[in-house]
Amino acid sequence: MTLSKRALFLIFPVVLLGYLLAALSVYFAQERSIQALEKAKLSQRLEHAGAVFQNEVQRSKSFLNALLNGNVLRQFVAETDERYRVTALGARLQESIKSLSEDPIAYISFAILNSKAEPEYYYENSWDPFAEIDEPQRDLARKLIAGKRLSDLTYLEPTGDRPRIVFSLFVDPVTFGRPMPSNKANALLMQIAVLPDRFLAMQAALKKEYGADIVLQPWPLAVTDKLSAGTPLGTQLYATIVVPDAYFEAQVMRRKVLLACGALAMSLISIFLIVLLIRRFITGPIASLDADVTAVMNGERDDIRDMDEAGEIGRLTHNIRELHSQSAHSLRLVQQNSWTDTLTGINNRGRFNALAAGVVEKAVASGEKCSLLFIDIDNFKFVNDKHGHDVGDDLLKTLAVRIGQTVEAITRRRRLEPAILARLSGDEFAVLVRSNPGEGTVREISNAILTLFDGGFEVSGKSYPVTASIGVAICPDDATNIAELISNADAAMYQAKSGGRNRSSRFSRALHDKRTRLRQIQEELRGLDPDEQFRLVYMPIVNVRGQVTGCEALLRWHSPVLGAVTPDEFVPIAESSGLFTKIDWWVINKAMSDCRQLKALFGQDTVLAINISSAELHSHALGDYLSDCAARHQLEPRSIDIELTETFAVKISDQLRQNIDELRHKGFRLSIDDFGAGYTSIQQIIDYAADTIKLDRALVTNLTASHSLSVLKAVVALCHAKDMAVIGEGVDTPEKLAMLTAAGCDRFQGYLISKPLSLDDLAIWALTRTAQHVKDRSADERSGSARRSSSREAHR
Repeated sequence: MTLSKRALFLIFPVVLLGYLLAALSVYFAQERSIQALEKAKLSQRLEHAGAVFQNEVQRSKSFLNALLNGNVLRQFVAETDERYRVTALGARLQESIKSLSEDPIAYISFAILNSKAEPEYYYENSWDPFAEIDEPQRDLARKLIAGKRLSDLTYLEPTGDRPRIVFSLFVDPVTFGRPMPSNKANALLMQIAVLPDRFLAMQAALKKEYGADIVLQPWPLAVTDKLSAGTPLGTQLYATIVVPDAYFEAQVMRRKVLLACGALAMSLISIFLIVLLIRRFITGPIASLDADVTAVMNGERDDIRDMDEAGEIGRLTHNIRELHSQSAHSLRLVQQNSWTDTLTGINNRGRFNALAAGVVEKAVASGEKCSLLFIDIDNFKFVNDKHGHDVGDDLLKTLAVRIGQTVEAITRRRRLEPAILARLSGDEFAVLVRSNPGEGTVREISNAILTLFDGGFEVSGKSYPVTASIGVAICPDDATNIAELISNADAAMYQAKSGGRNRSSRFSRALHDKRTRLRQIQEELRGLDPDEQFRLVYMPIVNVRGQVTGCEALLRWHSPVLGAVTPDEFVPIAESSGLFTKIDWWVINKAMSDCRQLKALFGQDTVLAINISSAELHSHALGDYLSDCAARHQLEPRSIDIELTETFAVKISDQLRQNIDELRHKGFRLSIDDFGAGYTSIQQIIDYAADTIKLDRALVTNLTASHSLSVLKAVVALCHAKDMAVIGEGVDTPEKLAMLTAAGCDRFQGYLISKPLSLDDLAIWALTRTAQHVKDRSADERSGSARRSSSREAHR
């Protein structure tokens, strides 16, 4: 007998009796009590939503009050230098806003608008880095500026997917308090907007359950007989909801059914018969099948037993067995695909992390060791771009096969456990070998992999100019977990790249300390106050007569955490992390403010030399900032000599050339610093005309040591041919000074003349130098007088 027939003959009489009893129970249902219960439930949930909304309102007010009580917003408003405010203070204000949010990815925006409703600052914590204040919020600002209220709370209806709670407050830019109504035109309008995520989620849940949306309106809900509720959200803002009649009717019907089902319990005999018959003929076989399925799911059994049942139960058992078999097969395929790199067929990063983590944990627990080789393909991007992605893919697939074969041959010959090979990403591979250092296994594998690239890497009969850089880290010497082991091997790989590529490098504690110090320098640079930690010293520049013609401003940094940090350390870090503008602009402003004292010491023709980061030269703002600073400190542009650092590239882009020409057009001098070192070359002299060439101290030392006066004369003559003055740096011995003078150098700089000095020490040095000149001149005059007297006596 089939399951449907069993249900028909066994359950039908009992169900019929139950419906008869339920029909009698309907008369006793109290419809009004059900409605009151539903209304109370609806009011409670709406009040909860209102409380969440008001919490979001208080959060926006707290955000704005926190900003008003902090110093960053005050500094931003008070700052008159627009560029400094936008770049430095704007970034600090952005960090302050982020720090106030408990959720770093939660939406929040902050706007400052003037009396014309024009935004002076706007920041939005969202996925859009170029977000601007939208028109609904600006319309709100215009309405508030035109009105009389000094604060406002508004819920902006959805625009796109961003309904917002906007708290607006007029602030006096001087007192940072609420302005007098008569002074509202001079006040700033500050707006904090937050996205009420929890309120919107509750609104959506209510709509899903009741089929009605929450309506926000400026008046309370009118009293009706319908299922409805309302709650205040703020001044002149109420949330109301009116549930359709269909919902209540469904609720009443549901409760009637429940009451009818309860009435079935009155017939104990019917219940006993139903339970007994269903357990014997229906639930018994299904329970047995369920036990088998549960045992398979828990891993206690591998397969489901074939039950000797006819009809639907038998077919259901057979179908479940087939479904289990197909699911197990599909799971194996999915698991295999999730562990395998789709391009090369070897382990992917996820599978490697799982396998390697187990090996590392075992090595740490047992005292054994394992080694990780991090392999990066040099020049792969060049090959991929030039020859196409198909060639790049073939190269990676071929490389994966050859590395696997090479490593397998070595581990099998040495009778080691198989290594774990994986493609981590792009052109990066990893090999985890279970061997102890000193056995030579890692060195042999590294050399064998590097040998694969001798004379280029051959794919499909064609050779490509790629090599490999390999970083090696050992567990537990270098790391005790897989994440740190990969990180250290990656750092060692970059060490191999910086050492010339096509080689392997072992992670060392010195490399770890170097990475730690670089990270600390970057962190300190981000948070430092230049006025507290930076200072400038000045190194005099003299001509062939010993007269001081200029001074070079040199930056010194003493960190409370790191101590003294040299420019060679922090300047490249500042350039790579985008912090050079903050440093360069501070140096420019500080040096120009000291220029009057330098001119007072050495004369009005004294030239101030300022080193500028080469990365800063790509910005249009540099020329304007230099002009503004020179005007503010009442300096002629010809008094400022802009020195390009050694990171200045030989190849000059059109934009860079345009910026340099603009600086020269404004009247500023231009010097090429450290000529003969780094990236500088004679090509720079040919490409454009600078005012000055500064010979690098290493070049001066080498030419002096080799007595290459003719070479030095040729270099100086080439510069003079381009109408460029030549300054010799690193003059620390009389021999260097004599050779540079003989070669025709125009000016000199070095420790023989003076080390870098502060303004106060420079003044003492200038006085001492002046006194020595007077003394030497007096001695010369006495000597000349004595010679003249002797001549007259001889004549008599």
